[in-house]
Amino acid sequence: MDLSSYTPCRLCPRQCATDRLAGVPGVCGETAELRIASYGPHMGEEPCFSGTRGSGAIFFSGCPCHCFFCQNWQISNAHGKGDAFSPDEFHRLALGLIELGVHNLNFVTPDHFWPHIEALCARLRDEGVKIPFLFNSSGYQLPSMISRYAAQMDIFLPDFKFADPVLARLVMRDERYPEIALESLRLMVAEKGFLEPFDPTGTDLAQRGVLVRHLVLPESIENTLRVLDLLREEFGRWLPLSLMSQYTPIPAAQSRPPFDRHLSAAEYQTAVDHAQELGFENLLIQPLAATDDFLPDFEKPRPFRGNPPPEP
Repeated sequence: MDLSSYTPCRLCPRQCATDRLAGVPGVCGETAELRIASYGPHMGEEPCFSGTRGSGAIFFSGCPCHCFFCQNWQISNAHGKGDAFSPDEFHRLALGLIELGVHNLNFVTPDHFWPHIEALCARLRDEGVKIPFLFNSSGYQLPSMISRYAAQMDIFLPDFKFADPVLARLVMRDERYPEIALESLRLMVAEKGFLEPFDPTGTDLAQRGVLVRHLVLPESIENTLRVLDLLREEFGRWLPLSLMSQYTPIPAAQSRPPFDRHLSAAEYQTAVDHAQELGFENLLIQPLAATDDFLPDFEKPRPFRGNPPPEP
């Protein structure tokens, strides 16, 4: 396994150049020791990924973004929860998910552990594993890494969080997010095309391509409208798009108005109306969250209440 990319680490746009192999944490909060916070069949993704048996989600500790409202804050911040896995343990974990019948392997926030993931995916393909591999990310990817991701991944599931650089700077301390995310998304689409098949019912499971997510934020509707305009202009009306309503104020956001409240029905409807006016054909719309079944609590062995309990 080639772990040289961890030293100096330049795997993400932060370019912190720390020696993670020597045990120095990067901006992501992690060393080169692979840490995983949770894994299992996940029913909380879009139906085209979760289907009836779940997406094989693997949640990695750490994150380069540090959005102060991150719903995965218990694992994404420095010193977040997670257990160390050797490469062989990582391999056994993946095989265990596959044996459970998951529809895909879903690598959640994978950028900063890419050398481990790259090696695992190559090994699984050599062993004849056929299910899709899914790169589930913030959209804050280094454009020069996209071709390397695409050599192993079948599906890209990036966020497009911000078109407003001022909002990006406020939330994650990098006003470059819009330009970085757009260039990376262009390259993802060039590598894999749009999601195929696109079946909102989850009957015909996705096998390849790109679906973009956007989370609508309270009192930030202008950012959302700009995101939608930008995506429509760049990629056209057939771009698969998931417009999410699930914003929930976590502890760090509760002292930072307007992020201290849930999204209103009117705000979300404004976003939906604009997406429909722009003519997006492959649009997934969420009901305004009625439960928190898929708001994770990583302090618990079963972080997502909406997922089925583990098999005995």
